[in-house]
This record gives sequence, structure tokens and C-alpha cells, in this order.
Amino acid sequence: MAVSPHMGSDRIRLTGLPRVFPSVNFLDPFGLGQHSRAMTRLESTIATLGELIAFPTVSSDSNLDMIAYCAERLENVGANVSVFSDQTGKKANLFATLGPETEGGVVLSGHTDVVPVADQVWTSDPFAMDTRDDKLFGRGSCDMKGFIAATLAMAPVFAERVGSRPIHFAFTHDEETGCFGAQALVEQLKELGVRPSVALIGEPTSMRVIEGHKGCYEYSTHFTGLAGHGSAPDHGVNAVEYAALYVARLLHLKEALRARAPEGSRFEPPWTTISVGALHGGVAHNVIPSRASVDWDMRPVQTSDADFVKSDLAQYCEEVLLPTMRAVSDEAGIFTEVIAEVEGLEPATENEARDIFMELTGSNGADLVAFGTEAGLFQSLGLSAVVCGPGSIEQAHKADEFVAIDQLSQCVEMLDRLSQRMGKTTS
Repeated sequence: MAVSPHMGSDRIRLTGLPRVFPSVNFLDPFGLGQHSRAMTRLESTIATLGELIAFPTVSSDSNLDMIAYCAERLENVGANVSVFSDQTGKKANLFATLGPETEGGVVLSGHTDVVPVADQVWTSDPFAMDTRDDKLFGRGSCDMKGFIAATLAMAPVFAERVGSRPIHFAFTHDEETGCFGAQALVEQLKELGVRPSVALIGEPTSMRVIEGHKGCYEYSTHFTGLAGHGSAPDHGVNAVEYAALYVARLLHLKEALRARAPEGSRFEPPWTTISVGALHGGVAHNVIPSRASVDWDMRPVQTSDADFVKSDLAQYCEEVLLPTMRAVSDEAGIFTEVIAEVEGLEPATENEARDIFMELTGSNGADLVAFGTEAGLFQSLGLSAVVCGPGSIEQAHKADEFVAIDQLSQCVEMLDRLSQRMGKTTS
């Protein structure tokens, strides 16, 4: 297993990742040999999911134990595994390959982090899988350790069948807080010269094939003014008032974006949206506030809309707000903090990933969804990408999160068909 401490650094042999899981024969975890092999793959998926849920990979904490587990699973079936740590050394991405080191491979991608369980009332321990009514309960069961479990359980099958087209596994960190792991991984793959052509992101879609979703851009815009007494407002720079003017501009843009909806857009609503989440500022009724901030969100249906909004706001600040603010105080300023800019997945007329997974799932069509994923980042790398995985987004992030066993079974069957299809490319 190779590791890169930071993006762009040389990869070195890593021996320090902890091994925190029991010794298991991952090729035949239940000792069943060749008998009831189809059932074994599902049972292996369920057992693996239990192991993955036991890793408390909340985004604020390390995911290294889970990455080590996945790395050894994949190494044991002959995969070439690389682990890339983040700047803190507490988080890591994994990228592994079965088959030849050639272009045109298929990526199976999932994020390892989960949302917190704090302030949620669970019926069972969120980090110990519980089975009830043909459902598997636990944090991350559907979002999205169920899919990762299925890929790990099917890895021995891919190893046996892989032909001239490689199969890749991409497991990332910090998706829930802004897709930071996937953003880094895309850059890492560019540096390595890895050129897959198809990506499947296994977010919970109830096994529907999803070919598009909006982007998710989140910002906090901070205003620095000049404090003063409320009785002399002209002697200060009221940061809250300028923040309010900024919000008014956002609302103007919110309406202007309706007219920019692409013809035939299948999104709901069909245009890019803006939402103001919070306005913070002020300390007392009679004090001119020197600080304020606006938290806001944009969901672009096309990157040109995001460019339009950011350009308009920059011009508005430079030509309208800042000159007035700085006429009173040279120290006045406006700064926009980028919390996350996650590219959307734009539906494409030509989409090999969509065609492959519609065939493998028996779908008659592909849909769009409102929630964001890492798929757009892979698309930006030049891959065709779709989202399809077990479980429903309705269960994600909630107490008593679960994935139905039937959903996992459908996912295993889809991956089995993919392994057969990949084997057909053997020369």
C-alpha cells in the first residue's frame, strides 16, 4: 500500500496505519467454499457493513482506521492500493486498482465520513449494526457505507473476472462537510496520470440511476465596519446595514436567475437558486455594529450561473458598497469566505456511465435529484458519471438510519453484472 502525505508529494510505503479489525478470510468470510456463492456475496456485504459501521467516522474525527480496513481488504485480493493523507494526517483518501494500469477504467466511489449523532435519539447504538425487519440500522448504513461494503464484498469477484479494462475503488474523506476529500483526490489522480472513463458514485438513490444534480456552493460573506454610538450613525460604518444591502442584492439575483433557466431543464425548480441562511451582527440596540456576516447558499444548474452571480456581487461590492463604507473608514471591508464549491453533475447527451448502469439495473431511464454528491467532481476530470446506490436519501442523516437488505441485494447483483461485463473486455 502506498501513501502520499500531501497532494503532490512522493508516494511511499506506509506501514503505520493501524489494523483494528479481526482476522477474516475476505475471499470466503463465512467458510462456505463454493456453495451458495450468490448468498455468500450478500452475507459478506452485510458482515462487512457491520464492520464499517463500527468505525465512528464522523467528519470531525479521523477516518484512518476505516481506510486501513478497506486497504487491507483490497490488498488481499491483489489490488494496487494508494492512500493519500490530508494536511492534518488525520484523514485520508484511498484509491485502488484491480487489473491493468491503463486508461478507460471504471471507478466505484464512496465517502467514508458520516454526519454526527449528537442530539439524535436512537433506538440502538448508532455505531453497532442492528438488524430489525429486514433492515440494517446504524450511522452510515445507507449514507454510504452500504455501497462501500458491497464493493469490498465483491472485490474478490472483480479480481477473478477483471479483463483489459481496470476497476478502481475510490473512498474519500469529508464529503459531508464540503467534498474536500474528493476535490483533493481529483487533483491527486491528475498528478498520477490516472485516466478512468466511467465513475459510479454509490450514494443512496434506491438503486435508481441518477444522471444529474445541481451544484452546492456555500459562502459566508463578512463585513468590517466602524463601531460608534447609535446617536451618531454617520460617524460609523454600520456593518449590519451593509450586510442587509448585500442580502437585498442576493434576493435580486435570486429572481434574475429564474430567467436564466436552461431550455428544457429537468431540475426542480429548473433554475439556479439562492438561499440566505443567516445574518449575524450587532451587540446592542444603541451601538453601531462593526462586524456582520451573511451565510448563503447557491445551487447552480450550470456553472455559468455561478460565474454570473459571483461576478455581479464582486462588482456590486467594489462599485457600490465599499466606496461608501471607505468614505468613513479606510479599514472597512467585505470578504467572502468559500465554505464549499461542489460542482453539480450536468446531464450529458453522451454518457457511457448512464448507459452502462441503466443496462445493469434494468432501468428505462435516468433521473435527477436535488441533493449534491461528488459526481460532478469526477465529471470535471473528464469522466462520465452517474449516481446509483442502495438505500433511500430519506433515511440519511436521521436517527435510526437504515438500509434495507433487499437494497443491498440489488446493489450486489448490479456489481456482479458489472464484473461480468468487465470480463467481456478481456482480449
